[in-house]
Amino acid sequence: MKLLVLAGEESGVHYAERIVAAVKARSPDVEVRGYSDYGFKTADLAVFGIWAVLRRIFFFLRVKRTMVRAIDEWKPDVVCTIDYPGMNLKLAAYAKSKGIKAVHVVCPQVWAWHQGRIPRIERSLDKICCFFPFEPAIFRPGLAEFVGHPLAQEFESGANGGAESREKGLVALLPGSRLGEIEKHLPTLLDAVAPLKGVRVAIPAANDRARAAIERIVANSKSKLSTLNFKLPTLTVQSGGARELLRRADVAAVASGTATLEAALARCPTVLVYKVGALLAAFLRHAINGVKHVGLANIIAEKSGAECPMPELLQENFTVEAVRGYLERWLGDSSAREEAAKKLDRTLEMLASHGDAYARIAEILI
Repeated sequence: MKLLVLAGEESGVHYAERIVAAVKARSPDVEVRGYSDYGFKTADLAVFGIWAVLRRIFFFLRVKRTMVRAIDEWKPDVVCTIDYPGMNLKLAAYAKSKGIKAVHVVCPQVWAWHQGRIPRIERSLDKICCFFPFEPAIFRPGLAEFVGHPLAQEFESGANGGAESREKGLVALLPGSRLGEIEKHLPTLLDAVAPLKGVRVAIPAANDRARAAIERIVANSKSKLSTLNFKLPTLTVQSGGARELLRRADVAAVASGTATLEAALARCPTVLVYKVGALLAAFLRHAINGVKHVGLANIIAEKSGAECPMPELLQENFTVEAVRGYLERWLGDSSAREEAAKKLDRTLEMLASHGDAYARIAEILI
């Protein structure tokens, strides 16, 4: 069996590694290829914002041409695309048009966008593996299946961020894994933590490029703050390890994305932040379809009628003072911190206890 697994971002790579392991446990002779086998690195594929895509449009056209040629020449039996819908759904549709089984992991967020995309998605795929229980009903019967959420499964099987596992005064800052996200978010986050007393700050870097960007922004922040007679708290930039950091941290500020779900599952009181350029913001305001929140934990709560557990600071509301206000409150009041953590428990309850998600995905692929 030949399996082409396509994941364009760090979170997708995390899922891909475990899906491949589950497939090989059932079919040891499977041949697996991915973007990296054709010279494309995750750090190059993951970009942020409309302008960033437009600036690299010829690169992405080359990616598409190369992968279409790979499908034609290697002739995989199954194409498994993981998230990254802008590119991956096009490649899945091409594979299906050639009679190749096309399975997409992580449901495209059509429940948030105008739903006119649904018929095209249904024509493009043989199966959608959904991580949220409300997603399968969006599509025609039999196309989509709730397999459980792998992250919930992983958190359920490990220590889950009780008060005894926290490091007092540890603040986790997760500005995003893409360079554009780091540039947008980290300066404000650093300004927010600068006056906090008795804290330590940790920032995980997803890859070498992210680390270089983080270290440059931290150096610039230190220089700026020194002229104002401020200095940053003790700060560590670590390689990866975001999940374990969120298990240990007292509080966190996290850019919207998979990391906010990890923060919720780790029971880490978290303020969600996100900022995009004016053009993309205007487009999103037009395109988003009746969804009041962007954080995954909040969307899950919203869909189930529960209280949203994670404050969101978006666009002009993402300010130094607003971020600092939440962090100071939780750091200074253990009862407020525990109350915030308890609100996050519902996320794990809704997503876990659904069997082995990776095993089910492997069964679908084979």
